[in-house]
Amino acid sequence: IKQFVEYINGNKHATMIHDEIIYMKAEKGDITAEVAMQYNDTYTESIVTFANNMSTIDGGTHEIGFKNALTKVTNAYARKLGFLKDSDSNLKSEDAREGLTAVVSVKLPDAQFESQTKAKLGNSEIRTIVDSIVTEKLSEFYEENPDIAKAIISKACEASRVREEARK
Repeated sequence: IKQFVEYINGNKHATMIHDEIIYMKAEKGDITAEVAMQYNDTYTESIVTFANNMSTIDGGTHEIGFKNALTKVTNAYARKLGFLKDSDSNLKSEDAREGLTAVVSVKLPDAQFESQTKAKLGNSEIRTIVDSIVTEKLSEFYEENPDIAKAIISKACEASRVREEARK
């Protein structure tokens, strides 16, 4: 999936915020979750999801878990690094995803889809599993790569500032 992120970003005329693709993989019981992600200098997000190697174009619980964890970790590090003060409100999920290209893939024994086209995963336990995996692994990555963390958090904070100015 790292190569897929590289491929998606290769089709964009964009500069990468960081060269290294962030990759995480974990297993909980008979469920495996993999995430590969990289930020670029564009304003759009590109999140592609799979369940048992089938494209889930409408996302589902695995995508929700990923987005929740990404927002949570981004806010935690924005506060830790001083980008956000105690009185500041949290960054919104879309701020944390601006310029993101990500692939989320889960493998599970009893996949339950919400439609006959199998476009949306419905297993509720997958949300919490993906959330906990991404929270743990992305936090570790940020601790080990503070320069990349600063660049990503800075982009999210700038997205928030621009969004707020546009709202006003």
